[in-house]
Amino acid sequence: MNRRNLLKHSAAAALLPLVPSISQKDEGTLNPVKITKVKSIVTCPHGIEIIVVKVETDQPGLVGYGCATFRQRAHAVVAAIDEYLDDFCRGKRVENIEDIWQTTYVSSYWRNGPVLNNALSGLDQALWDIKGKMAGMPVYQLLGGKSRFAVDCYAHANGKTSEEVAEDVTKYMERGFRHVRIQMGGYGATHLAEQPDFKDAGYGMPDDNYMDQNRYLRSIPELFKTVRKRCGEEVELLHDIHERVQPLDAIRMIQALEDYHPFFIEDPFSPENNRYFEMLREHTTVPIAMGELFNSPHEWVDPMVKGWFDFIRIHISQIGGITPAMKVARLGEWFNIRTAWHGPGDVSPVGHAANAHIDFAVWNFGIQESVHFSDELKEIFPGAPYVENGYMYVSDEPGLGVDVNEELAAKYPLPDKFKYNWTQVRRKDGTPIRP
Repeated sequence: MNRRNLLKHSAAAALLPLVPSISQKDEGTLNPVKITKVKSIVTCPHGIEIIVVKVETDQPGLVGYGCATFRQRAHAVVAAIDEYLDDFCRGKRVENIEDIWQTTYVSSYWRNGPVLNNALSGLDQALWDIKGKMAGMPVYQLLGGKSRFAVDCYAHANGKTSEEVAEDVTKYMERGFRHVRIQMGGYGATHLAEQPDFKDAGYGMPDDNYMDQNRYLRSIPELFKTVRKRCGEEVELLHDIHERVQPLDAIRMIQALEDYHPFFIEDPFSPENNRYFEMLREHTTVPIAMGELFNSPHEWVDPMVKGWFDFIRIHISQIGGITPAMKVARLGEWFNIRTAWHGPGDVSPVGHAANAHIDFAVWNFGIQESVHFSDELKEIFPGAPYVENGYMYVSDEPGLGVDVNEELAAKYPLPDKFKYNWTQVRRKDGTPIRP
């Protein structure tokens, strides 16, 4: 395909005459595009805090967007972007993504914390967005081109009983989904519990959640049995433990699920208990997905090399963006570990687009968490990815394909305080449970 056809119907076509390529010279020297500003764009439709980084350049109209959403510490990420990254990045050449990533990564000396990693992710994704616009190509082309026609996704089925979950699974199957995650209520099935003793004693906070771990462990094999009986073997079933039980209990429960052939069981252990993966691998053939809470290469490199799990499920903005995520994916390819990027509802459409562009390009793609964007979000983020018949698609516009309506985004300001309490889960006596 020639350049004219490639850019047909592209909004970036109007920009390209203004954007000098690396080969263009000004009086014998390179005339690179440089960063003039790095800023945060914040919005909170539906009570979900969303943070996007906008990188502006010295070329009129050439900007990039990247996801830096970390809703539990949104104001801290905004400060990191506006008060640190902006000054640090001004004057840098936009084409040098690797150099900018590496120097930003060490600029705080201490690294791999989620606040700074998310700020770095927004910057990194925005630079890839700009590079795609300068090249006149969607980002997946810059990453090697498509390895598949669309991105296969899994849906989320829920219910208070096994029968309700099975009914929900059938509805997703009718919509074309081939993979469905099955959960009963909140993570860890907190609704299965009665009034806990710690609340009767006035301990903790009134809105703290309670989980009866033994009841949960007994309920999940029965859940798989019911769904398999109702929905058959054609649908792939997934489940998220969300690290909320003791490692040996998780191993025993996963063993009990073998006859139901899960596609994978997600996050059986907290990152602090990574050493149990070796034991888990020796005692079950059930595929395992891990990584939602990972921030640092120290948490995933050795387990991947040793083959302790089958799917790497990191949250791309938590590790710093597209640049490190591609390195994780390439590492996984050599050890037969597939990707399953974390893709919840509290990731911006820009972030979901970044997930999908990598999904298209890497050979060892496994599955992608599906998402449904409201009309409000689609207005704020024109060009957002969409899911149809169980597959995710992205815009073929140059870059990540997602724009941001800043005026509309500003109509949904961030709240002063973070009030969502889902991480606060306790045992019957009030002991906190780590997600």
